[in-house]
Amino acid sequence: MPPANRIDQNEFRMMRDYIEKSCGIHITEDKMYLVETRLTTLMVENGCSTFMQFYQKATADKTNGLRDKIVDAMTTNETLWFRDKSPFEILDSVLLDRYVAEIKSGKRSKVRIWSAASSTGQEPYSIAMVILDYIRRHPGLRSDQFDILATDISPSVLFLAMAGRYDNLAISRGMDDSLKSKYFTQNGKVWAVRDEVKNMVTFKKLNLQEPLAVVGKRDIVFCRNVLIYFADTFKRDILKRIAQLLRPDGFLFLGASESIINYTSDFQMQRYTRGLYYQAKASGAVYANTIR
Repeated sequence: MPPANRIDQNEFRMMRDYIEKSCGIHITEDKMYLVETRLTTLMVENGCSTFMQFYQKATADKTNGLRDKIVDAMTTNETLWFRDKSPFEILDSVLLDRYVAEIKSGKRSKVRIWSAASSTGQEPYSIAMVILDYIRRHPGLRSDQFDILATDISPSVLFLAMAGRYDNLAISRGMDDSLKSKYFTQNGKVWAVRDEVKNMVTFKKLNLQEPLAVVGKRDIVFCRNVLIYFADTFKRDILKRIAQLLRPDGFLFLGASESIINYTSDFQMQRYTRGLYYQAKASGAVYANTIR
């Protein structure tokens, strides 16, 4: 029998299944230590001396408040500015040209972008900065012609994202000095996102297992470094639902280590310089000529 506050095999399996049912995160047997280290403090704070008691308390909580705290503790919020660079280069050099041409021709009024699992805000704010730089180079465009929705399952990271305040360590991870001086104000050791960036992004709480009606139709989806945490069945499900909410010939970005192979046939892979992205299959010609 494990020492007090240690998790045993049976408790781990119950907590693992509960977490996967709650948010889709799939935890393999070799990650038992992860459940223990991330949940022990929360377990004790809730007056439980064993993980069995903790599990029973969580499943009995009809408000889902404890469930949200467990999911929050288990969620990985690793993020940085302009992560992997390629998606932001493709957005700037390929996709914005396409959509802006449609705005100017009257075929569309807005470009709608969704940042799924947006964590503490670095990804959606990076998208906003790319667009603001693009607008500066193309007079006549307005920021209200771009709609960026950012969602995450974690209330705590959404709170931090909406605040838009970052310490020296967080701001240093991927942020170019020229963009930092242009789009942030410094107050001691804190860097605050300027209002012109913040006002472009709407943050909402969303569990990807839930219906995506709150997202609405989108032109571009950033669902990056998210699928790696899900079981294969849920990967197929979320990719299918993303394909359904994308407008005809819309685009999907995944993380550098993620792939649609064996999970969906709803997208056509595209390549631009060193980066990959995916176009939703729809009637009509696939947007091509982006390979270089």
